[in-house]
Amino acid sequence: MTKTSESLEAFYKHKFNDLSLEFRKDIGHFNVFNLEDRIKANAVTPAYVRRDFFKIMLYQGNNTFHYGDESIPVSGNTLLLFNPNVPYTYEPVSADTKGYFCVFKAEFLRENPRTNVNELPLFAPGVHPVYQLDEAMHQEVKAIFEKIIREVNSDFIYKYQLIKNYVSELIYMAMKLQPSGHTFQQPDASARIASVFAELLERQFPIQSTLQRFELRSPKVIADRLSIHVNYLNRAIKKATGRTTSEHIFERLTGEAKALLKYTDWNISEISYVLGFEDQAHFHNFFKKQTKLSPSSFRQV
Repeated sequence: MTKTSESLEAFYKHKFNDLSLEFRKDIGHFNVFNLEDRIKANAVTPAYVRRDFFKIMLYQGNNTFHYGDESIPVSGNTLLLFNPNVPYTYEPVSADTKGYFCVFKAEFLRENPRTNVNELPLFAPGVHPVYQLDEAMHQEVKAIFEKIIREVNSDFIYKYQLIKNYVSELIYMAMKLQPSGHTFQQPDASARIASVFAELLERQFPIQSTLQRFELRSPKVIADRLSIHVNYLNRAIKKATGRTTSEHIFERLTGEAKALLKYTDWNISEISYVLGFEDQAHFHNFFKKQTKLSPSSFRQV
């Protein structure tokens, strides 16, 4: 099977063959890097896979990032945030590229009661993790990364408490840059149900084995899981998002189908099964209706 995910350990192995993984574990699954140093070290362009860690990057240069089933061009000063739910990669990096990036596990921020990274709207499905920075914002973000680097290299006993605050600051700065449609609003009953629905839907992904299966494929099944009537679920989702429950399910199902078709060597019958279809014909009809292409045609594009 083609690799569809990358662990933090695998990241260090292919990025830093000469560094001790034990040392990296000792600092609590957090590290920060200067992008220029990684370019000079001839770091390879990452594979298009999901990681089991978060990454925040300040990128100075021009490139195209492939995120989920989209390709997003970036230019100038850009803040990018990547989460474990969505695969990504980018084009080869030019020699004049500058910036920083840090990697960490969700557990790194868990002690901060204000920052449960998995629940932030910043990392919700469908939110683009790319934020163009004006010069003032670029200087602010750059200053935070420089503080993080200083602390990582210091002997201060509480340095990681400081670093957690700096990482939280980066995350909340990005949230301030989000379009108004993605900003957090005080939830009413419909918004709370929509939030729980999105979490329940997203929890079924990524699919990383042919033994795994997407089970919650209909509004009725999800409503039963949430112990509410399906009509109430549908009204709440429509009110909170402007879209139907089925539209959300089909969009997420289509996105996962595209990823599995492009980045695994599973045959179409196996992909049909893991996505919960009764047979390959049903999957073929669904995928063609959503994308105007058959699964085999999409795989060849």
